[in-house]
Amino acid sequence: MAMEFVEPEDGPHLYRSPLPPDDRVWRHPSEVGVKRPSVRRQLWVVGLVSAVTASLLSTGLAVVAGTLLDQGNGSGSLLSAVLPGRLPATDDRIVDIAEHLRPALVQLRVDNSRTTTGSGFIFRSDGHILTNAHVVEGGTSLVVVLSNGRELPARLLGSDAVTDTAVVKVDGGPYQVAQLGTTADLEVGQQVIAIGSPFGRAGGPSVTVGVVSALHRTVRARESAQALVDMVQTDAPVAPGSSGGALLDADGNVIGVTTAVADSGNGGFGFAIPIDTARSAADQLIGAGKVTNVWMGVECIDLDGATAVDLDVVGGTMVDGVRTDSPAEHAGLTARDVIVSIDGRAVRSLAMLFVMLREHRPGDVIVLDVVRAKEHRAFRVTVAERPPGS
Repeated sequence: MAMEFVEPEDGPHLYRSPLPPDDRVWRHPSEVGVKRPSVRRQLWVVGLVSAVTASLLSTGLAVVAGTLLDQGNGSGSLLSAVLPGRLPATDDRIVDIAEHLRPALVQLRVDNSRTTTGSGFIFRSDGHILTNAHVVEGGTSLVVVLSNGRELPARLLGSDAVTDTAVVKVDGGPYQVAQLGTTADLEVGQQVIAIGSPFGRAGGPSVTVGVVSALHRTVRARESAQALVDMVQTDAPVAPGSSGGALLDADGNVIGVTTAVADSGNGGFGFAIPIDTARSAADQLIGAGKVTNVWMGVECIDLDGATAVDLDVVGGTMVDGVRTDSPAEHAGLTARDVIVSIDGRAVRSLAMLFVMLREHRPGDVIVLDVVRAKEHRAFRVTVAERPPGS
């Protein structure tokens, strides 16, 4: 699976290449065969952390530690894992979270030319289920299997390939629901829990634990021309068949809908649609049966380090092509223009461009700050609804 990495927005004007894939400084005990610590060892660890913290304060290194934490790019994840208020969820806590979510987690059986399975979760007590668009794509009939084994006929209310979001409905209720959270304050290094129903096998849901490895990733599946942007990347294993499942924070709130798994050559990372994006799409699918995605008609790529330095910009996204008769063409944009802001708000990456466009509706006029031949120019673009298939 091809991945386009997005630079974090954290710091001075200095372009940095992303860290290698295996950049974690904390791993779950199950990955390294460490037994759950005893109470005596837990007290020893607390004492050690207190001593280390006191040492940092006495030597003045706390200022450096504070700087690393403020960067928000993963550099502070070790400190985040040990400082008070940032302790990882305990094994018992994870068990409780999994048991609490289980009644809201469902398995989807989709019949097309063959029967396939996927995951989903109930997010409204009247039977609305959130899942991936690719899970239900091409299905001629849908069956939802509840956690107690009960099978219910279901209908597709709508799906959106741009966000890979779909809403399925079953009758009856009230049903237990998953509590939706937000990705607004999500940080790299934060512990997450992935829950899904891999392969439709018996034995209950699959639960894996990891951390947020990166934010604002762009992912393109080999078989798809549609790139998914602003994705949450995690090292929590996501088994095939768990697409449409839930990615949870340490409090048990859904912060993402798992949607893609990178192949082993890319480190085995999983990806999730931010719940804020999925919730917005779901509300539109329930209300109108479709998601209205705005469109400028540009194909863009993120800047490489040399180009960013040459243009003297912190970030941005470069126009790689302009569609004929599109809003961008009518406004005068051309290839190699670099979009650095929308309405005065910095655009640091392709993912940010898409996220900011989602805040608008067709017919809105936006003002782009564009660098062309090292000069800043302003362009007024009237965005339109994305044409089918674009």
